[in-house]
Amino acid sequence: MGGNFPSSSSLWLAANPSKRWGELFFLCYTPFWLTLCLGIVVPFKLYENFTELEYLLIGLVSAIPSFLIPMLVVGKADSSLHWKDRYWVKASVWIVIFSYVGNYFWTHYFFTVLGASYTFPSWKMNDVPHTTFLLTHVVFLFYHVTSNMTLRRLRHSIASLPENIQLATEFPYYDFVDRASMYKVGSLFYAIYFIVSFPMFLRIDEKPGDLWDLPRVAVDSLGAAMLVTIILDLWRIFLGPIVPLADAKQCIHPGLPWFAGSANVASQNQCA
Repeated sequence: MGGNFPSSSSLWLAANPSKRWGELFFLCYTPFWLTLCLGIVVPFKLYENFTELEYLLIGLVSAIPSFLIPMLVVGKADSSLHWKDRYWVKASVWIVIFSYVGNYFWTHYFFTVLGASYTFPSWKMNDVPHTTFLLTHVVFLFYHVTSNMTLRRLRHSIASLPENIQLATEFPYYDFVDRASMYKVGSLFYAIYFIVSFPMFLRIDEKPGDLWDLPRVAVDSLGAAMLVTIILDLWRIFLGPIVPLADAKQCIHPGLPWFAGSANVASQNQCA
């Protein structure tokens, strides 16, 4: 398979036809889940009657079509490519890994540093609702595709990042000790994810002659996730919470926030 792309006159769209189709698909798909969540469920407060099942279904209905549609409706640019060589597959794999790490691990930084908590009924993994794993996938796809176009237009200069769509602003069951501090300082904390991930995600199939395979995509996403984890933990240790927390200790807990039990024991020994 050749790696040279036909020239593109657009300053926003990718030169790689498969990547261009994939980015446009993800953008066109965004209004579907955005309308479902922020145009129907939240303003009409349908969530007030939701149980664990309904919350899970919202996540599934939002995320699954982003995989099914491009499988069933194959773009012209992808018709001659093996499924593993299609950009939308590579982008999805990258975001699945990155968003999984973000939910499973980094959500606990929101608990310990930003004073966040989930109070809606949900089935959870590592104390994080399954629904957020699913919704984060489509949200991060939108963020990163928008960033690709922005960085491409600005010649790889990070001068403008997409504004954070505050999905929880009118949703009362994603709570904060101090919501104002969350939006002022916590948004910077959240931006750490994307300061790392945006320029790394852009590199997938961006240069002619440098087409990525899935193992490279997976390793790159894991590398981005590890770097974000390191930065978040440095914030937790050296800057600490942005709000007073009821169970905060005089000294910062060692270890990692998702190892609560062992961290508390070690902290007691260190503070003794």
